[in-house]
Order: sequence, then C-alpha cells, then structure tokens
Amino acid sequence: MQAVLFDLDGTLIDTAADFIRIIQQMCRNEDRTVVEADLIRTQVSEGARAMVKLVYPELEVDDPIFLAHRQRFLDLYGADIAVNTDLFEGMYPLLEQLEQNNIPWGIVTNKPRGLSESLLEALNLTERCAVLVCPEDVSKTKPDPEPMYLAAKQINIAPEQCIYVGDHPRDIDAGRHANMYTILAAYGYLPLQHKDDLVAWQADAIVNNVVELHQLIENLVDIPSATA
Repeated sequence: MQAVLFDLDGTLIDTAADFIRIIQQMCRNEDRTVVEADLIRTQVSEGARAMVKLVYPELEVDDPIFLAHRQRFLDLYGADIAVNTDLFEGMYPLLEQLEQNNIPWGIVTNKPRGLSESLLEALNLTERCAVLVCPEDVSKTKPDPEPMYLAAKQINIAPEQCIYVGDHPRDIDAGRHANMYTILAAYGYLPLQHKDDLVAWQADAIVNNVVELHQLIENLVDIPSATA
C-alpha cells in the first residue's frame, strides 16, 4: 500500500460534538424535546438532512419549511465549524508518521467542499492533506467508486495500492468497488441500522480505535513502528 485515504466525519475527524451542540440548541429554541447526543452521533454520517429530521420528524424532507431549517442548521455549523471538533485521539501521530515516510494521505467525503475546506483550515490540515474529493468533484458520490478513482488519480497512485478508512457501509462499498484495501473504523459514527453486523460490511479489516488503525496501517504500508 502506498497511500491512505480517509472518510472525514467519524473517521479522521471527531465532529460529533459540534453537530450535537447545534441540533440540541435548535431543539431548545423551538421548545422541542432535546434529541439525545448518542442518537445524533449515529446520524452524523447520514448528513444534514438526517440530523435535522431528528428535530422535525413530522416534516417531509422536500417541504420548504424543512429545507429552511436544514439551511439554518448548515449556516450555524459553518459559522462555528470547529468549536468542539478535533482529530480523533491518536490520529495526529498517525498522520505525522505517514508524512515522515512520504506516504500521502487524503480525504474522500460526501461533505460539501465549502464545509470540508473550512474544517481542514480550522484544524491546520489544508497543506498537509494530499487530496480532497467532495461531492462537487464527481457525478456520483459514495458508494459509487468514482470519488475513489479520482482521489487515486490526483495523487498518481493506483487504486489497488490505496487504503480507504471509513465508518459507513457506503465508504466500504466505494473502496471495495475501486479495489482499495478497506478498513472499517468501528470507533466512528456507525449508523444504527448497520452497527450490529459489521462483518456484513465486507471490509478487509475492522479496527476498534485509532491505536489499532495505526498498527494496521504500519503493517500495510511497511513503515517502521512508531513505538519500536
């Protein structure tokens, strides 16, 4: 393996706390029952629509009122995108080791480019990230392999020599369909309907924390252990 690609929310970066903060504040502002943090966390990888649906379950997602609430949510998130957000614990040493050994790492996400770029800038990762592929860059998003092929092309490495790490079935499907080595990040924001049978995702490997991820990647890309 010669490169490592990550999903963004729930895999590389722990963004849940900021989503929880905003969704719960929207509930309080509307005098609605406050949605539990754990439930919001399971919906982060499903996108803004799914999270806003937790607040307004009675509204259809194409209702203009719902769309206005969704836009308000996105505006609130974009205005304060990294108040309680950071890389998952243990991820900084992993990225540093990849960089020291000239192993490019990048991101393939379904998060809109504007928000993705703002988040990377807030965490000082913009210059370190070798490639960022967002929905605006492709005609089909994950689980289609098109974004994976584009990322591999942009870093000039064959897809089958890339690792892809994700916390949603569509991440694993996209990586598998592109012939990448797929790693299921079981520490991430696993969707409720898929979290009870992780083997069914058909990932090449499953890791329960970033320490396990770091050790596995060390073996896959054949670099010296950081703890050796």
